[in-house]
Amino acid sequence: MKEFDDFNFSVEKYTKDLTRECVGGSDLQQRKKEIEAYNETTAATLKQTCKKNYMEFIQTAKEISHLESEMYQLSHILIEQRNILATMTDGKTSSHLKAESLEAESSTAAEEVENSHATRAVKEMVQGFNGNLEGKTFLNEGALIELDGNDYRPIQRVFFFLFNDVLIVCKVKHDKRLDFLTEYDPKKIAVINIKDLDGVKNAINIITPDGSKIYQSITAAGKTEWIEKLEEAFRFDQQKKPKKGQAPQPPTRAKQQSKSTTPEKETTPQSPGEPKSLEDETPEWLSTASEEIQTLVAQRHFEDAQELIKRTQDFMRNESRKKVPLADAIESKVKQQELKLINVLLKELSNSHNRNLQIALRAAKRPLKILVEMGRYRQASATLLKVCAVSLRVAQREARRNNADISELFFCDLTQVACDFLTAFEQQPACVSALVVWCNAELQYFASQLIKHYLTKGTSLESVAKCVERVRKPSTKLTEIGLDISYHLEGLLRTTLESLIEESKERLLDSVGRTEESWQPYNLQTKSNLKRLLLELDVLGIDVRAQATGDTWINLTQSTVVFIRHFLQLTEYCGCLAKCETLLQSLELLLKELFIAQHSLKPPSDMAVDPNFVMKNKIFLVDNLLPIAIDKFRQISGRQCEGLRELHTKMSRQQGAPLPRQRSVYTTDVF
Repeated sequence: MKEFDDFNFSVEKYTKDLTRECVGGSDLQQRKKEIEAYNETTAATLKQTCKKNYMEFIQTAKEISHLESEMYQLSHILIEQRNILATMTDGKTSSHLKAESLEAESSTAAEEVENSHATRAVKEMVQGFNGNLEGKTFLNEGALIELDGNDYRPIQRVFFFLFNDVLIVCKVKHDKRLDFLTEYDPKKIAVINIKDLDGVKNAINIITPDGSKIYQSITAAGKTEWIEKLEEAFRFDQQKKPKKGQAPQPPTRAKQQSKSTTPEKETTPQSPGEPKSLEDETPEWLSTASEEIQTLVAQRHFEDAQELIKRTQDFMRNESRKKVPLADAIESKVKQQELKLINVLLKELSNSHNRNLQIALRAAKRPLKILVEMGRYRQASATLLKVCAVSLRVAQREARRNNADISELFFCDLTQVACDFLTAFEQQPACVSALVVWCNAELQYFASQLIKHYLTKGTSLESVAKCVERVRKPSTKLTEIGLDISYHLEGLLRTTLESLIEESKERLLDSVGRTEESWQPYNLQTKSNLKRLLLELDVLGIDVRAQATGDTWINLTQSTVVFIRHFLQLTEYCGCLAKCETLLQSLELLLKELFIAQHSLKPPSDMAVDPNFVMKNKIFLVDNLLPIAIDKFRQISGRQCEGLRELHTKMSRQQGAPLPRQRSVYTTDVF
C-alpha cells in the first residue's frame, strides 16, 4: 500500500498494473478488501490526528488566555511601579523645573489652538458624545479597523480621538459620520504590540477594563505612532507635573505651613490617635476592593469578582461599618464596579448565541449563573431568551435548506430551552411568565414559516395531513414539563387549514365523473394485477374478493374501484386532521359531499346499461365502503364522524331492491 503515499501516484497506472497482476475475480476481490482496510485505517488515523490537533489548539488557546491575564496583571504592576518612581522624582530642584517651564510657555499657545480645534471637531463630528473636553490636551486622532480576537476577521471601522486623560472610540458609519461607542482612561488600559503574521499586519492589542480588543492600523508608521501616543497619554501626568507651577514642598515644610495657616488642625496630632485607630480598623482587602474587582473583571474571573462584591456588601451591612471612616466612598466604588460587572456579564450572555443551540446554552451557563446569584433575574432571563431565539431561527433556516424535519427540531429545541430556563430560574416563579410569552412568540414565528413554506395554496390534502401530524406529535413533549401549547398551535394554523380543506373539496368534487364510465365490470387483464389490487384494498381495510369473478374480473365498475381506494385514503388524511375539534365539521362535510357526488353518478340516457349492475355499485358503496370509512375515521381521530353516520342511515333506508331484468315471456293460443 506504499504506492498510495507516493507523490506521483496515478490511479490509471495503478489500475492497469493491478489488472495485469491479478488472475481472476478472486484476486481482485482480495485486493479490493485490502484497499478498503487501508482506507479505513487511514481514515481512523486522520480522525485521531485531527482530534489531537484540536485538543492541542484548545490547550494553546487556554495558555494564551492565561498569558494574556498575566500580561494584564504585569501591566498593572508596572503602572504601580511607574507611579512610585514618579512620586520619588517629584522632589527635584526648582532650577531644573524653571528651565522646563520656559520651554512649556513657548509651546502653550500652539497647544491651546490645537486643543480648541480638536475639541470643536469632536463636538461636530461625533454623534452621541456628551463628555466635557475643556482643559484636555489633544494628542492624536486616526482611523483603525477593529478585528475579531479569535480569527482576526474585520468587525468594523473605528476612529480614535486621544486626549491626555480620555480615549474616545467612535464607529465609522456608512455615510462616513462618526457614532460614539465608548471612552477609556488611558491610564487604565495597556497596549501590546502584536507581531506581524501572514494574515494580520500592523495590529495592536489594547487591554481595557471591558476586555481585550485588537485594532489594525493601515500602515506600520501609524501603528508605531499610536503605541507612542498611548504611552505618552499614560505618562502625561508625570510629564506635565513639573511644568505646572511650583514643585511639591518637602513633608516637614508642608506640616509647618499647615500648622501656621490652619490653627484648627493643631488639635489633630494631639488627639488620642483617633484617625489612626479608624484607619487601623479598615481591613486591607476592603480598602483595595474596588481596584481588585476591576482587575478580576478584566481578567474574566467573574466568579471571584462577584464573591468579593458580596463579601464587601456583607461587611457593610454589619456593625463593623461604623469603624470604617470611608465606608460610603468604598461602598459607592464597589457599587459602580458591580454595575460594570453586570454590564459585562449581560454582554457576555448576549454574545453567546451560536448556530447550534446546545453550544449557545452551554456558553450562557456561566454568565447566567452569576447574574442569577446577583439577583438580576429579569435582565438575565430576557437576554437568555433573545439569544435562544436567534439560535432557534438560524437552526430552522438551515433545516429548511437541508430538507430536514423542522418540526421535530423546533419542538426539541423549545423543550431544551424551557428545561434549561426552568432549571436556571427554579427559585423565581415570576420568570416563568417571560418563558410562556417567549414560547408563544416563537410558536407564532414557527407557524408563519410553516404556512409560508409548507402549507401553501394548492397543497394536497395528503401533504397537509402529514405536515400537521409531524407538527402535533413533537408538540406534546412540552406537556411533560407543564407547558401545553398544542391548543395555541391549532389556533394559529386553523384559518390556513380550513382554506386548504375547502380548496381540496372543490378540487375533488370537480374531478368526480370526469372520466368516461362504460358501466361494465372491471377487467384487470392479468391475474397479477388482480392480486395486487386486492392486496392494496386489504391494506386499506376493505375486502372485495367476493366481487372477483374469473381470473381477471371484478364485478364493479372501474370508477367505483378507484373511488373506493381514493375515499379510504382520504378518510385517513381527514382522520389525522380531525384530531383537532375545530376542523371536524369541515372534514365531515368534505367526505359527505364527495361520497354523495360519487353515489349520484348515473349512466347517460342513450347508453344501454343493466340497471341492476348500476344499483349493485351503489349498494356496495353504501353497505360496504361507508361503514368501513366511518370506523376508520373514528379509530384515527378518536371522534365520531356524525355526517357520514347520518348519511349511511339515510341512504340505507332510501335504496330499494334491485329492479328485475325484463324477460321475454312465451305465449300461445293453443290450450
